[in-house]
Amino acid sequence: MHNYLSYIERKIGNGPFVTVDAIVEKEGRVVLIKRKNPPFGWALPGGFVDYGERLEEAVKREVKEETGLEITEVKQFHTYSAPERDPRFHTVSTVFIAKGQGKMKAESDAQEVKVFSLSELPEEIAFDHRQILEDYKKNADATKA
Repeated sequence: MHNYLSYIERKIGNGPFVTVDAIVEKEGRVVLIKRKNPPFGWALPGGFVDYGERLEEAVKREVKEETGLEITEVKQFHTYSAPERDPRFHTVSTVFIAKGQGKMKAESDAQEVKVFSLSELPEEIAFDHRQILEDYKKNADATKA
């Protein structure tokens, strides 16, 4: 992972780096991965957008690589750009909401993959993903009203 990050920094400098994250809905809950690499903790599936890749393609690829799931009904939710959102460097992440299909299997840089209800999220959540999930819940509550 360190070599990959060094490669990206050499290619595009100090950033900000373009990333994607996915709120994958499955079984009425959301899918989180337990990260193998720092920063550790649970996180939304996601990662870096490759050169020449559309955001929608990147989020599908990242979810498949980390969870084994195919995603459908992919909708853009919000973009998060706070410079401190990732302790490694400045990232700008577009978050998508999607439906997950298939059998979950931790792959790539995911140590574990699991579904959680929004009311029972794990304590240790990486990056700003707890805030993203709170925003998602507020949005879901607002559309029900």
